[in-house]
Amino acid sequence: MTRLILVSAALLGLAACGRAEPVAPVVQAADAWCRPSPNGARVGACYVTLTASTDDRFTAFSTPAAGRPEIHTMSTEGGVMRMRALPEGLALPAGEAVALRPGAEHLMLIDLAAPLTEGATVPLTLSFEAAPAITVQAAVRAPAPAHGAGH
Repeated sequence: MTRLILVSAALLGLAACGRAEPVAPVVQAADAWCRPSPNGARVGACYVTLTASTDDRFTAFSTPAAGRPEIHTMSTEGGVMRMRALPEGLALPAGEAVALRPGAEHLMLIDLAAPLTEGATVPLTLSFEAAPAITVQAAVRAPAPAHGAGH
């Protein structure tokens, strides 16, 4: 009888190991920053690198710094730079760092509450299709010089 109980316990233990709880999706944010805006400017831009643990989508963001936050992309067509909103958001493939950066995808702050001044921080609450929202503090700073500038 003892042997039957031990074998049953071992089988139950093995069965429990096979039933792993699903892992909640997570998105990590790194290097969040915003470009300083000139006085009188009504728009600003911020950037961040996002890495999702599972396939996800960056769907929206909010900030008290702007009346209308939008996810945007920039492209060049026929030598003309074009910017447009991404109402469906931005795909975040699992494990791949997706960099929102100048000249590409970025966070557009429309109807700024105040100018973005160097040294300040801007709170950004980022929302995703699956992962919980996260809030980051984006430093307002000048962009880093491009590699090879002046050469």
